[in-house]
Amino acid sequence: MSKYFAFIRNLIKAMANNEEQQNSGGKIKIQYYKSMIGYSKKQKAIVKSLGITKLNQTVERPDNPSMRGIVGKVPHLLRIVE
Repeated sequence: MSKYFAFIRNLIKAMANNEEQQNSGGKIKIQYYKSMIGYSKKQKAIVKSLGITKLNQTVERPDNPSMRGIVGKVPHLLRIVE
């Protein structure tokens, strides 16, 4: 799982850096609202790669299609708070 987690984390960092250089536009707030217990390792890695460690934690990320796609992969665990 650590290789997959590292890959996802690096991918998100690269996408965030690329988006910040192209467009310093909006940000979205992503909230982790349901426990990862019982879900697959890939889904757990997606949540952890966003930098989320605690239940009900909210993080800000750049508002771009890639971030919205990541949240869309695990809508039962994450939600976008506007």
